[in-house]
Amino acid sequence: MNEYKTEKQKKAFYKSKDWEAIRLEVLDRDNYECQECKRQGRVYTDHHDPEKHKRLDVDHIKEIETHPELAMELDNLEVLCVRCHNKKHNRFMFKRKKNKWADDERWD
Repeated sequence: MNEYKTEKQKKAFYKSKDWEAIRLEVLDRDNYECQECKRQGRVYTDHHDPEKHKRLDVDHIKEIETHPELAMELDNLEVLCVRCHNKKHNRFMFKRKKNKWADDERWD
């Protein structure tokens, strides 16, 4: 069984032809729709244009670092939009800066 603990191992996995094939299968199965948005009653869909930056990811429900045996299992994969995927993994969660002039006196 393969391990996916290092960045090098993960990168090799995600660049493999097997992963690309199953990724396309999952996108098709989930109708190019974010499954988390769908669970929340929203619709986020995208038919990927190779010329544009991707907006949908195929996510491992149980992570490959801890469950390498499920890395290629369809039941362990779902489509998420980049926003939901980043939220799930606590990535890029920037807070909006407070406007430094918000409490300044106003000229009414």
